[in-house]
Amino acid sequence: MSPPEISTIRLADGYEAAARWWLPPSPRGAVLYFHGIQSHGGWYERSGQALADAGLAVLMPDRRGSGLNQVQRGHSESADACIGDASAAVDALIQRTGIGRIHVVGVSWGGKLSVALADRAGERLATLSLVAPGLFPRVDLATVDKFRVALSLIHERERLYDIPLNLPIMFTENPERLAFVAADAIKLQQVSASFLLATRRLDRFVRGFSHTGWRGGLHLFLAGRDRIIDNDHCRAWFRGLPLTDKALTDYPDAAHTLEFEPDPTPFHRALVDWIVARCNGATSPVARQPVQQAS
Repeated sequence: MSPPEISTIRLADGYEAAARWWLPPSPRGAVLYFHGIQSHGGWYERSGQALADAGLAVLMPDRRGSGLNQVQRGHSESADACIGDASAAVDALIQRTGIGRIHVVGVSWGGKLSVALADRAGERLATLSLVAPGLFPRVDLATVDKFRVALSLIHERERLYDIPLNLPIMFTENPERLAFVAADAIKLQQVSASFLLATRRLDRFVRGFSHTGWRGGLHLFLAGRDRIIDNDHCRAWFRGLPLTDKALTDYPDAAHTLEFEPDPTPFHRALVDWIVARCNGATSPVARQPVQQAS
C-alpha cells in the first residue's frame, strides 16, 4: 500500500488542518472522506488506497482539533463551524482535481456531518456513502455529565469531557485492530462542551433530511454487531428517504468499524464499485435495490 500525501488545508478562519491525499493521474472522480468522533484519517488509509486504486482522487482530512491536529484539541465552536470546515474541504478537493461534483464518505460521526453538508452544499455532492453512521447513536453521556456540559456552555465552552467511547471493543472485535486502537496516541478521547452542543445541533439535519431538495445517490452501510449505532433506527430513516438511487449493504457479523474487520475487502469492494458506477453515469441493477445483504 502506497502512503498518502500528507499536507494541510486552510479552513475559513485560517486554521491549518492536516489532510491525507491520494491523487491518481487523470482521476475518474473525487471522494471526500470524513472520519468519526474519536478516530482520524489514519484509521481509514486502506479505504483511501482502495478508492485510489480504482482511479478516484481522495481527500481525507483530520477534523479540526483531532488526529494530527493539535491546535484547539477536541473543540469546535458550533454546528455551523463544523459544516463550514467540511465545505472548505469540498473547496480544496474541487480546486485540486477540477472535478465539480464529488462523492462523500462519512464514517460514524462523519456520517452525521455528511448529511448536514448535503443539506447545505448539496449541488456539489453527487453521492453520500454513510458507513455505520452516527445518525442515531446508542451511546450517550451520563445524565450528570449532560448537566455539567449545560453549565459549561455558559462560561466554559472549551471545557473538555470524556467521549463515552473510550473502550476499543466498541469499535472492533479484531484482536489486531483492538491493539491498534488501544495504542493510538492521537485518537481523540475528550471533546469540548461546545463540540458536544454542535453534535446535538447537527441532529436537526438528520431529522429533516427527507424534506430537503437533495436528490443524489445514497449508500448506507451497517454493521450487525455494532455497539455504538442504533441500526433499526438507521434502517427506518433510510426507508423514509425519497431518493430513487439508494442502497443498503448490511454486514451482519461485523463490528462498528468495518475498516477493522479481519478481511475488509468485501466492504472496500462494495464502497468502491458503487461510487465508480456513479462516476461513469451508470447505476448497476444490484446497487439500485433498496437493500443488499453481504456477509
